[in-house]
Amino acid sequence: MNRVAIVIVCMNNLKNLFPCLDSIKANTKISYEAWVVAYLFSKGNMSLLKQKYPWVKIVESDEIRGFSENNNLALRQIKTEYTLVLNDDTLFKEPVLDELVRSMEKTHGADVMSPKLVNADGSYQSCGKNPVNWFYFLREDTFGLNNNLRASRWVNQKGIFQTYNISGACFLIRTNYFRQQGFFDEYYFFCPEDIALSTQINENGGKCYVDSDITLYHLCGGTRKSSVKMATLPAQRVGCIHFHGRNSLLLRFFMRLWISCTSLVKALVFALKGNVIDKMAQWNCVKAVWSFKTPKEVFVHYYSQLKNSKNNS
Repeated sequence: MNRVAIVIVCMNNLKNLFPCLDSIKANTKISYEAWVVAYLFSKGNMSLLKQKYPWVKIVESDEIRGFSENNNLALRQIKTEYTLVLNDDTLFKEPVLDELVRSMEKTHGADVMSPKLVNADGSYQSCGKNPVNWFYFLREDTFGLNNNLRASRWVNQKGIFQTYNISGACFLIRTNYFRQQGFFDEYYFFCPEDIALSTQINENGGKCYVDSDITLYHLCGGTRKSSVKMATLPAQRVGCIHFHGRNSLLLRFFMRLWISCTSLVKALVFALKGNVIDKMAQWNCVKAVWSFKTPKEVFVHYYSQLKNSKNNS
């Protein structure tokens, strides 16, 4: 029986997926199985995936689902000792999986183990994550200040150290423990499901670790520059309001007010710059935070508008 299951969600993007799978194959010795959740794949891409990677287990996802729902489609079927949740826009340039398992097994009490993340050029991206509350979220969202550059015992330490929050881009977790946590919370569509999971783990007495000597290349491909951002960004904002304001009606109101005001200003700035995608993404945030829709409902609403506008153009 394989020891590790690697779960990768891919939204019909073979330019990300194929190099990722190739890098895993070339740099992994431990016994593993790879699961690809093929999200909204075209028939041609599905055929190509099956042809080029017959060793991959494919879960077809043909309905609109978020990161949590898509991952859970595969996670509920896994029976291995460990699970590696991995983005498709990542590359192994060393035996990342072997080293993560080794670090997990020599760290007493570890439930999760993550690598250091670097950009495509090797520059620093993140190494551990700080706890985050509503204040730090709004500060980062408004001014672009990276909460994980804040000095603390949770980030940028040497060797193996305990962190607080994990990154959904890559983490190794004991499968039975993940199952006990209920896998990912499917309320969240596009962030902050990894932060919600980390918080739950910490509140339940679990421990998340990082090994700074293990490096994973995270290329950050996806929706950041795509028109889909018009739907993902408002869904993310609604999810963050729900998470950070989950215990306070007053805080949720304040966050809606703050985000709608700052998003309106950003929309005006982007309009002056002629940046249509970012302008509409921010304007959709203004409307979405007062709609009281779930993150998935928000995404479906704006994604449908986007598709209709493309079909009519």
